[in-house]
Amino acid sequence: MMQLETERLIIREIVESDWEHIHTYTSLPEVTTHTAWGPNTEEDTQDYVKYVIELQQAKPREGYELAICLKQEGTLIGGIGLHVMDTNAELGYVLNPSYQGRGYATEAARAMLELGFNTLKVHRIFAKCRPENSSSEKVMLHIGMEREGLMREHWYYKGKYHDSFLYSILAKS
Repeated sequence: MMQLETERLIIREIVESDWEHIHTYTSLPEVTTHTAWGPNTEEDTQDYVKYVIELQQAKPREGYELAICLKQEGTLIGGIGLHVMDTNAELGYVLNPSYQGRGYATEAARAMLELGFNTLKVHRIFAKCRPENSSSEKVMLHIGMEREGLMREHWYYKGKYHDSFLYSILAKS
């Protein structure tokens, strides 16, 4: 099982019993405002966990959806994903609001960059956020990503079209 360790975090594979902890934040409207999913029902969250466990079994593995846990307490506080497409990978993350604003997303994202570049050998890692999601944009800037541009109304979900900022970072040559 994959596990990454940072100064304050353990970033590990999601297991079936995690669904209740994941549901504590995926069911919140304030968390899912900028996502294509949610707020989740219990069944939605259980289906997500089943999907993630299937990703873990794929050969070759292209999707890494991992739990962000506090190292000291072991508390699951969020999730982070890296999805590989040839020499590119897309990064995404979500945190329980009780743990936002403390640098945990940035710390976890740096660990995922290391996984992507050093272990998975991708050349480019990108991420998107809605223009009004300044917290997510700050994480991208803190990990060294550069804004490539605005993707206008590229995504239709929750009944309307949405813009996204596109950020990326390249492997060091």
